[in-house]
Amino acid sequence: MNWDLTRLYRDFDDPRLTRDFKAIETRAPQEAQALDLAQRGADAAPVIERALQALNELTDISIRLDGMLMLTRSVDATNARAGALMDRFFAAMNQMSRLTSALSRYLGGVEDLEAVIAQSETLKAHAHYLRRAQAEARHLIPQALEETVLNMQATGSRAWEQLRNTLDGTLTIEFEQDGERRGLSLAQVRALAYDPDADVRRRAYEAELAAYPAIEHSMAACLNGIKGESLTVLALRGYESALDQSLTACQMDRETLETMLTAMKESLPAFRRYFKAKARALGHENGLPFYDLFAPMGADTRRFTLDEARAYLIQVLGAFSKKMADFVDRAFEERWIDPLPRPGKTGGAFCMGIPGLEISYILSNFDGSLSAVSTLAHELGHAYHNECMKGLSVLGHDYPMPLAETASIFNETLLSQTALKDADGEQAIQLLDSEITEAAQVIVDILSRYLFETEVFRRRRDHALPPEELKEIMLEAQRQSYGDGLDGRCLHPYMWACKSHYYSADLHFYNFPYAFGLLFGKGVYARYRQRGEAFLSEYDALLRATSSGSAREVAARVGIDLTDIEFWRASLREIEEAIDRFVGLVGK
Repeated sequence: MNWDLTRLYRDFDDPRLTRDFKAIETRAPQEAQALDLAQRGADAAPVIERALQALNELTDISIRLDGMLMLTRSVDATNARAGALMDRFFAAMNQMSRLTSALSRYLGGVEDLEAVIAQSETLKAHAHYLRRAQAEARHLIPQALEETVLNMQATGSRAWEQLRNTLDGTLTIEFEQDGERRGLSLAQVRALAYDPDADVRRRAYEAELAAYPAIEHSMAACLNGIKGESLTVLALRGYESALDQSLTACQMDRETLETMLTAMKESLPAFRRYFKAKARALGHENGLPFYDLFAPMGADTRRFTLDEARAYLIQVLGAFSKKMADFVDRAFEERWIDPLPRPGKTGGAFCMGIPGLEISYILSNFDGSLSAVSTLAHELGHAYHNECMKGLSVLGHDYPMPLAETASIFNETLLSQTALKDADGEQAIQLLDSEITEAAQVIVDILSRYLFETEVFRRRRDHALPPEELKEIMLEAQRQSYGDGLDGRCLHPYMWACKSHYYSADLHFYNFPYAFGLLFGKGVYARYRQRGEAFLSEYDALLRATSSGSAREVAARVGIDLTDIEFWRASLREIEEAIDRFVGLVGK
């Protein structure tokens, strides 16, 4: 089963694809010029309405083009047609950037934006988007430099990002399993971290680390190129740091971030108890070696076929909402999902919504484990979030990244709580271990990634970082977050190379929103437990409202104060209770 991309375009020879490229290339600069020449004042509303119509229509087209190219390359890293069109796509996105910048410049000169918004139902529906665009005017690249900078980025950071993805997708690792030696993709080798055979896990880890030197200098060049360019552009935009830019993009304030990070650091001793208990259960005396982080434990080692995973997800999520069950069934039936690993396919999982088509494409690397079923539940949560926003404009789907994890974490929690309900003994150990492992990745490992990226930006101001220095920074970040929970002799110095999030040309610190999402999602689940069936309509309404305010404003609508550390502590206590139960069970 592979996904069906023909809803986007028949293929790369589809005349609609050529037409859509031309639409952006011609209309976007025309609309930008019209904004630059437009007068501000009493007649601002019609000017802004026209710009919003153009942006909605062209953003819809750009998402479809991006989907066709990115989704194709994510499952076939060497696809020549998609690769050949990437430069043209980046150039088209430069035209889109000029248009959004022109709108921000125009709005920056509007003295009473609220009065203008009040004149039009269309503007009222886009009020939050317009307020953000006006605020962004303070961080625009000077107009005289904008075109030059955008063109340089197309052959700079975005080219580095594509090279990194190609290196990741085409790296082949020789590995022997079941008496057969064959070449595996990086994603396939990393998936062996979940293998029940301890020797396979260890050898896969060793084979993975042994493969990175062949690409480490290229990967380091990609990272240095992206981060170095970003420092220059950040200065042009008037941001003090990449973190400030990321917080702005995430519609999240620093007080919320610092409160959440404080609570996360307070929880580290509990996670370290978990790592050490798991290590002892697996026969390790000096903490858990990195290759056993995902080692399966307990007796529930059942495997799922895709059909079985589909049925199980419909059953579990359907117990919450029939609407959600029907939605999951539709996603499988209409082939929105590309589930299985294969050579040339990127690792991990993601969901890409296509608002104009009211569908979402999901990539996963399903291996039959319950963890892989949970990953599908997670990505289907993203897709359901998109479903709840049907009927809004394309621009109305632009919600803060931290809130983007709400539905996915909610789904994961539904799945884990259902599975744990009737479990005991060895089965409970397996389920708890899976749940805590995932939480540890989002709390402990995300903290290490945050520390790593902070240090990389600090040093990149002075010099380009060679692979050895990047490995040193990564190991130190892992020591700070994992502590004595991991065996210090067996960490992962190349985590900076295998995580694509570090290589985003447009968004840095693609890490703390995941921690926010986990803890906020658990807080929302707690509301569901309190209110039961009455919560269903509130849940859908919450997801639909995520594009109408900042993270703090949206949370306040359901009575959550994100600057109150007790909220974050309460969410973490749910995880700590699971850790206590796990430690008690394996101790027996």
